[in-house]
Amino acid sequence: MTRKNILITGASSGLGHGMALEFGKMGRNLGLCARRTDRLEALRDELRRINPDIKVAVHELDVNDTDRVFEVFRTIRDELGGLDRVIVNAGMGKGASLGTGYARANLQTATTNFVAAIAQCEAALEIFREQNHGHLVTISSMSAFRGLPRAQNVYSATKAGLAALSEGLRVDLLGTPIRVTTVYPGYIRSEINEKVRNTPFMVDTETGCKMLVRAIEREPDEAIVPRWPWAALRWLMPVLPRSAVNRMN
Repeated sequence: MTRKNILITGASSGLGHGMALEFGKMGRNLGLCARRTDRLEALRDELRRINPDIKVAVHELDVNDTDRVFEVFRTIRDELGGLDRVIVNAGMGKGASLGTGYARANLQTATTNFVAAIAQCEAALEIFREQNHGHLVTISSMSAFRGLPRAQNVYSATKAGLAALSEGLRVDLLGTPIRVTTVYPGYIRSEINEKVRNTPFMVDTETGCKMLVRAIEREPDEAIVPRWPWAALRWLMPVLPRSAVNRMN
């Protein structure tokens, strides 16, 4: 089944921006949401140059504004003539070791990455249940497979929570025409990690986003992107000694 109308949150930069470009090349209509409307408008113009036949709807959205999430999702559904796929991508990676004075940043990451993701899933599934079809995609992280220290402590916890939420949704929606896919990206260069240097296995944004889109199009329950070496590391990470995990960031 071709998912013609796709909504992506956090589309103004990074993986959301890159996936939008790839779907645009494929001729898909797009609903793009983010806080930075100037970047969304520039992306819309780029998409129209790539493929003038597609519809592109852009809307300002802070995903922490729950009421606004529902409003924007419904508006995009109406503008595109339905929603076939929603990609819950908006997130952040602020924070530091707990108890070191960065509580505000840690709580902001927790709220944006998990609580706001619940609101996005609620809004998407309300639409999907009403129309009796749809594909929900949640962007988790390889860090979901092991609690990580320091700046990634809260981040990894939120991504593990999002993965558990998604699996629960798959159980809840069993036997229905609604699909749920959890994507676990490895190291793909994006705005959230642009300051990280000398990282092994890092792939560039364009390559990573092509891989993400190919995986999403298959609509599996779960997808690890890129497959190598991350599919192997999925099983290794939970059994690594804590001393090794402590050196990971």
